[in-house]
Amino acid sequence: MDTSSRNRITVTGRADRPVLLLAHGFGCDQNMWRLVVPMLAEDFRLVLFDYVGSGRADPSAWSEQRYSSLDGYARDVLEVCEELDLQDVIFVGHSVSAMVGVLAAAKAPQRFSRLVMVAPSPCYIDEDGYRGGFSAEDIDELLESLESNYLGWSAAMAPVIMGNADRPELGEELTTSFCATDPAMARVFARTTFLSDSREELKTVALPTLVLECKQDVIAPREVGAYVHDAIPGSRLVTLEATGHCPQLSAPQATAEAIIDFIAAAR
Repeated sequence: MDTSSRNRITVTGRADRPVLLLAHGFGCDQNMWRLVVPMLAEDFRLVLFDYVGSGRADPSAWSEQRYSSLDGYARDVLEVCEELDLQDVIFVGHSVSAMVGVLAAAKAPQRFSRLVMVAPSPCYIDEDGYRGGFSAEDIDELLESLESNYLGWSAAMAPVIMGNADRPELGEELTTSFCATDPAMARVFARTTFLSDSREELKTVALPTLVLECKQDVIAPREVGAYVHDAIPGSRLVTLEATGHCPQLSAPQATAEAIIDFIAAAR
């Protein structure tokens, strides 16, 4: 199967404009970008896709060995770029995909021109001198709960991850997205995500980079955004007046405007 069908690639926007490659996070799919797409499509060519194991990507292409490391997801990104012969790509990665973009850019720097990291976290576990937001015990419990009852975990955790308790429809949407993911594949992606430590890889970033964080985010607290910003020389840190871990849904206009402003300033 070709990559376009395997990853359900969608192309929209202006064919003659710079390319934005939008990459979703754990438990999500390309539909998570739908509220920012109309705004970004006015000025850019947009490429969206689903990682294998997520959304409507072909499940027969999934293998536990490949997707047990972030490198497997970076390979998806690079194969999408190769399929469409994309150059000078502006990679926009949400959550764990921000670090997938770092890995992809390190493997094929000629393909990429800028990075946009939306609610990134290079490491979720607290260590001496570093706050990731969770203790090792927290992550162990999270993964144990997910592996024993994925649907129950999704119903409990999605509203917490989304935040915005006054807008329960957002949490319900994320719950639906989580629950639509094959539990076996989700378990592997979850372990890959929450046990990853990509702090050293941040030192490889040589591209103009935007770090977008939310004012309140239980998954990627403000200390994480500051860490990523400090680790990438010359990066820009923007704190959105938004809560939760998915600003492309909870604050789409602010998210789109921050991306557009960053790209305009970097030209």
